[in-house]
Amino acid sequence: MKFTLALVAAFAASANAFAPASVERASTSLAMDRRTAATQIASAAAVLSGLPSLALADGARSAATEERARGIYGQRIAALESAVNAGDFGAVAAEKNAFILYNSGGISDKAKKAAAVKDTNAIFAAIRAKDAGALKSAYSTYKSTNGIKAIKADVSTGQGYSSDYDYKTRTAAGTIYVR
Repeated sequence: MKFTLALVAAFAASANAFAPASVERASTSLAMDRRTAATQIASAAAVLSGLPSLALADGARSAATEERARGIYGQRIAALESAVNAGDFGAVAAEKNAFILYNSGGISDKAKKAAAVKDTNAIFAAIRAKDAGALKSAYSTYKSTNGIKAIKADVSTGQGYSSDYDYKTRTAAGTIYVR
């Protein structure tokens, strides 16, 4: 009888060893139901929608970016001299974006920017009225007020640009004298 009892105990011990253990899931912070997850997402969206200043970043504003805008768009505006003298309203109207980008990127002072926008509006009012005299007057006022001059490339005076980041790189003003 002792032997049988020992044999039954041995079988019970081995059966217990191979029995599946109850698996309990470890508690984590992500153990939640759909309703809790949806509530948390909605509250996070509400917080983010209350912070509109995050979406109003306008990029870097420096003297270099202002010079680049004045160089690129100022040259496009200066190139309109012959079109304005000929009374070609379509050519000036086609460069409307150059005026807009010059005003927004090339002028940082608010008072000067407001004056430039007013002068731009005068140019395009003359175009709408098909008045060549008013266009010439408004264009010359805009150029003189904002200091827009055509840049002439002169190889004999030196290098036109020094790197690919210079605004003169792919323009007529960006020449490099190579021996």
